[in-house]
Amino acid sequence: MTQLPDLEIGTQSKIHLIGGEKGGVGKSLTARLLAQYFIDQKLPFVGFDTDRSHGALLRYYSGYASPVVVDSYEALDAIVESAAEQPGRRVLVDLAAQTHEPLVKWMNESGVLDLAVESGISVYYWHVMDAGRDSVDLLSRLLDQFGSRLQYILVRNQLRGDDFNQLDNSGEQVRAENFGAKVITLKRLHEAVAQKIDASNASFWSAKNNTASGLGMMERQRLKMWLNHAMSEIASVEV
Repeated sequence: MTQLPDLEIGTQSKIHLIGGEKGGVGKSLTARLLAQYFIDQKLPFVGFDTDRSHGALLRYYSGYASPVVVDSYEALDAIVESAAEQPGRRVLVDLAAQTHEPLVKWMNESGVLDLAVESGISVYYWHVMDAGRDSVDLLSRLLDQFGSRLQYILVRNQLRGDDFNQLDNSGEQVRAENFGAKVITLKRLHEAVAQKIDASNASFWSAKNNTASGLGMMERQRLKMWLNHAMSEIASVEV
């Protein structure tokens, strides 16, 4: 992997691309968790949402996010420029389903990864996965495309189950780890809790601290336990 220039701790900007290509695997949930983590840790960040119709960052963290159109190079350029203009800033990009190919085209034709190295910007790709075969195949394609040029975080999301034998037996996680990938697990959030948070358009902080979210005392307790585990997993990858 190409080495980044030596930078003082805390001054290096980071771009976090939350992807996985497949719809319904929890990309937006992961983006929302990462946004809440940045807020809790008082880390400066800006968010970009590529979903034109149901943008989760725009919905739950509107004060931190802006829309971005993936078929416009000028719009996508704002991602890199936002990282470069303020040292230490995190740039969070929630990638909707079917946005991978235009994103890759922009990255390749604009020399994004080369420019990031020159500018001291780290680029992370969060590959959010469910337990299905499609997620494994998409990971294989991602690794074929970028090899060691990206920093990977594999998110094993237990949204639809915790049996990741297809991933474990495929060898793709090991291949990613050989490129330096880190792996985290997101436990399944109780369905009633998730639905009430969605209905109230609440951030995770608001949902666990505010009865206006519609959550009962025990539901808020379950949310707190789930959040504690999720935030501990995120902290382990030093974002």
